[in-house]
Amino acid sequence: METEIRGFDAHTARLAKKYISAGDVVAFHTETVYGLGADARNDDAVRKIFTLKGRPADNPLIVHVHKDYDLSQLIDGEPSYAPALRKAFLPGPLTIVYPSIDKVSRLVSCGGNTLAVRVPSSPIAQEFLRAVNVPIAAPSANLSKHVSPVTAQHVYDDFQGKIPLILDGGACSGGIESTVLDCTEEVPQILRAGLVTREMIASVAGDCGVYQMAAGEKPKSPGIAYKHYSPRCKTALFAPDCIAGALNLYDEEECSGGRAYILCESALISVINGRRMLDLGATGEEMANRLYFLLRDGERDATLIIAIKPKEEGGVMDGVLNRLVRACGGKV
Repeated sequence: METEIRGFDAHTARLAKKYISAGDVVAFHTETVYGLGADARNDDAVRKIFTLKGRPADNPLIVHVHKDYDLSQLIDGEPSYAPALRKAFLPGPLTIVYPSIDKVSRLVSCGGNTLAVRVPSSPIAQEFLRAVNVPIAAPSANLSKHVSPVTAQHVYDDFQGKIPLILDGGACSGGIESTVLDCTEEVPQILRAGLVTREMIASVAGDCGVYQMAAGEKPKSPGIAYKHYSPRCKTALFAPDCIAGALNLYDEEECSGGRAYILCESALISVINGRRMLDLGATGEEMANRLYFLLRDGERDATLIIAIKPKEEGGVMDGVLNRLVRACGGKV
């Protein structure tokens, strides 16, 4: 199969609709990361997403729709605070989990009684979703456990010859996946942190909790139960006060014939001299934007990426740190 990378125009719209209608899979740009999309109503098409990614069958998917899509076709009610959240943050990097049974393929929610719905703000995503005008189930367009893609080339690197079309919208501005918010209870709960923060949600809904998955519990959201976002090289993560340990590991890797890089916030770049560096940036938004790009860029040359955990916490950094810890195997 030939994999095309195309910008969005009238011809590409017809092509994308043809592939989706035939039960095929199309990758598309969003403001967060690229998605790997198929008709959420089609069991075979949804199953193809899981197969292509090598994704565990109990890891649910998110359904994407355009901003004028009739939500009543997908959900079975909602709490009183949900419309205000949609008005405040959508289209945008927020996924809302609603009560829903049998509105789309049961494979999307892994047999559960909820559905995660997202309205991306990317113009390419909106045009694609409007052209096909069906709910599109879409995880990130990367092989399972690999770093999420923030350029069309990243998608091509993982799926060349496996999918027919990648809709190129340039580099993703957000850089990490959407916030996933459970809106099935009286108080919304964040299932996965992202660019829409707990503080932002609480300012609209009045309150907001953070979900902690219990041992043995079935995942309510993608990105919370498995190793994710990992580059194809060794990784290590050090606390901010353990820079000496990070440098020692760097030197050990170099002495053994490897090639090490240090991934850290901008404030440390001038402190650490004479090493290969990957500059995460100075703010939470910059770090979110750069994280996956740097991990993808670094894995092409490095045998080891050593990350030093940024000092800032809270807000957007909750999402950044969540991805960074998981990319490094969950251990600081």
